[in-house]
Amino acid sequence: MTDQNPPALLGAERRAHVLAALARDGVVRIAQLVDDLDVAPVTLRRDLAQMEKEGLLQRVHGGAVPPEGGASPADAGAPAAGEGAIAVLVPSLNYYWPGVIRGMEAEANARGFKILLRGASYELQDERPVLERLVASEKLGGLIVAPNTDTPHAQDVIQWLAGSRVPFVLVERDAVILPSAEPVESVTTDHALGGALAARHLAHLGHRRVGLVLSRNSPTSRKIAAGWHAACTDLGLSPARHLEHALPDRSSPDFSASVDAALDSVLDAGITALLVHSDPEAMAVVDLALNRGISVPRDLSIIAYDDEVAQLFTPALTAISPPRKTVGHAAVELLAGRIAHPDRAARRVHLSPRLVIRESTAAPRAT
Repeated sequence: MTDQNPPALLGAERRAHVLAALARDGVVRIAQLVDDLDVAPVTLRRDLAQMEKEGLLQRVHGGAVPPEGGASPADAGAPAAGEGAIAVLVPSLNYYWPGVIRGMEAEANARGFKILLRGASYELQDERPVLERLVASEKLGGLIVAPNTDTPHAQDVIQWLAGSRVPFVLVERDAVILPSAEPVESVTTDHALGGALAARHLAHLGHRRVGLVLSRNSPTSRKIAAGWHAACTDLGLSPARHLEHALPDRSSPDFSASVDAALDSVLDAGITALLVHSDPEAMAVVDLALNRGISVPRDLSIIAYDDEVAQLFTPALTAISPPRKTVGHAAVELLAGRIAHPDRAARRVHLSPRLVIRESTAAPRAT
């Protein structure tokens, strides 16, 4: 029988692995070495201490770098003294964002940063007072922010961030600094691609009359709509043959009536499939459709956008799944690079969502 838990590598092999990783990456991290070599952190620290005595590397917080001319401690993810905290300001702490935050925390822990988390809201018109308090009260290495881009103060917030002298990265937002239109460093999901993936899946199933139901207050909705409409045009679905409806916030007393109105439009137009942003809105559409005797997916196919809880519903919802955890990882990684190299050109990371096919989509009923 094959041993499922092979013994840890011998000391000489560990040393060789560390030196090879240093030559390849310019940095090694204890957290990664623990996974690679299947040994305890204390063993690795002892190895690195001995190798430092031999002049083979230089230890830094959380790992090691080459002894001369290699990566700096900041490249290894170790902040300089007094710069060990990253402040994160996102518009919600209870939906979509927890997955992103988990990715941030994992990457920050690996790099020796502390996360200071704050939640704003989509209703907050100006995040500057929150950001000012953070910068004034904490010794920050950097900021990761998801500002509300649909307010009159949106550019004011960007200008304040640019003038704060604190390295910052936008997450799931993109923006430019006026008047030069200089791009702001950001990590975003390609939500337009997500909209296109949904349209193409429905077209592949044979749907020709399709609709789009969006969350009115989400900045993501515009991007989803742009990709959806472009794909509908490419697929030969003319604007006259597809529907778009915007829903108010789920806490609004008008929410259920708005979903009912959307379903009225679906029936009137002969729509056979919908993309709905986000999961709770999609579940509300399904519930009210079933109450009307509309079968899902036999009469109406549904794709949810976000895939936060879509798989838990009955029927399990086909969904567009943004890479939330990867977005969080990438935001911290990008900020760490900005802290280490403040004069480098701005970088914008664009990550692709994926389509997860489940039970709520099928070919349209034959007519």
